[in-house]
Amino acid sequence: MRPSLVLISTCVNASGRLTSVTARTPLPLAVDACCSPVTGGALSEDAATALARVFKALADPTRVRLVSLIAASVDGEACICDLTEPVGLAQPTVSHHMKLLADAGLVTREQRGKWAYYRIVPEALAATARALTPVAI
Repeated sequence: MRPSLVLISTCVNASGRLTSVTARTPLPLAVDACCSPVTGGALSEDAATALARVFKALADPTRVRLVSLIAASVDGEACICDLTEPVGLAQPTVSHHMKLLADAGLVTREQRGKWAYYRIVPEALAATARALTPVAI
């Protein structure tokens, strides 16, 4: 057990003379209590790296809009030709953004003739959300 601490406060007047001394014993400290380490449910290094890749892909507002456009499409997919006008970018630029989203595992790409069609990977979005959901105590 830890010895009791006594706090001493003093008052000194303008001429430098000690005018009062007060001794107080503070409330006891819980010295045996310790925080448990934050490890339960934490991401592994590999999982954190993969999740960071997803966040990096979503760090650009244009890519977030592209994901939103695909998710909002009637049949759950969108042709690259349908994505250029809403974001106001040329097709090669949109293709570059879509490649980054595909590399991060957020969308799948299917080539049909000269056009590429993209679909959201719902499991990837759900896994991203789960990784950041607090664990119940």
